[in-house]
Amino acid sequence: MAITLYENFRAVFYLPFYATHALGAYEAEGVDVRLETSPSPEASATSLLNQDTDVSWGGPMRVLLTHDRLPDCGLVGFCEVVTKDPFFIIGRENAPDFDLRDLRSMRIGTVSEVPTPWLCLQDDLRRLDLDPDSLDRVTDRTMAQNEAALREGALDAIQVFQPYAEHLIRDGAGHILYAAADRGQCSYTTLYTTWHTLETKRDALLAMTRAIYRMQKWLHAQPDAVVAETVASYFPGLERDVLVAIIARYRALGIWGRNPILLQGGFERLKTSCLSGGLISRGASYAECIDTSLAEQVVREDPAPMAGP
Repeated sequence: MAITLYENFRAVFYLPFYATHALGAYEAEGVDVRLETSPSPEASATSLLNQDTDVSWGGPMRVLLTHDRLPDCGLVGFCEVVTKDPFFIIGRENAPDFDLRDLRSMRIGTVSEVPTPWLCLQDDLRRLDLDPDSLDRVTDRTMAQNEAALREGALDAIQVFQPYAEHLIRDGAGHILYAAADRGQCSYTTLYTTWHTLETKRDALLAMTRAIYRMQKWLHAQPDAVVAETVASYFPGLERDVLVAIIARYRALGIWGRNPILLQGGFERLKTSCLSGGLISRGASYAECIDTSLAEQVVREDPAPMAGP
């Protein structure tokens, strides 16, 4: 059975998805997964609801947002891959004793391309009794523009993912002030679909979930350089040594899950951030938004890890 899988945009923190393709894990499980680029993250959810595509990967944020607007939408996440926030705050000056409260005296550029990084960061700030609106914050520039502004001295700190962080660190132009993964479990990326597709194409989605789990076992057993070699073709413009360094840093932060079960604690932390940031008003329940039955089944089966490519 053929399954169309939407990719919203290319990012290194999505590496496990690319590894699954590169290793031939889907084919090994007898499912034909065809990777296509979504018109936009917003369009992915609509395409799923219209049955124009079968599965997308993305944040449970998108599932929560759609449930908030359309309570009977039926979107559901079923196979988690990124379990922690992959973003960083990079400062122009090194600050070993940095505390998020220090942002009150800084000019910071935050992510404009997608909402989740700021939603999560503003919730971190609220938990420290700091008003996010009190920051001197640039909100309308891309991460690339903010990187340039940091290098020029126009900003004190920026919020970015990889490889922006690694490039700044290597050039001595930036320093990690805060790794958002340090807040702990905060569900960031899962495969999601509709309850209808989950029922009508259950065998194919079970095979996809098993392929992901076999890839996860492989990923956590391989040296960084081997992982980089396996997925390098997905990042043709990225220097190999930088890719290896990124993998090492993300692995040390524990952002990639060891199994595909999306735990309720990570979901609730993300939902709280979406609520406190005003993205959603209702906050659908874990049971409405997440199904772990496929993931739990493949974990019980305990399949062998994938072999190398």
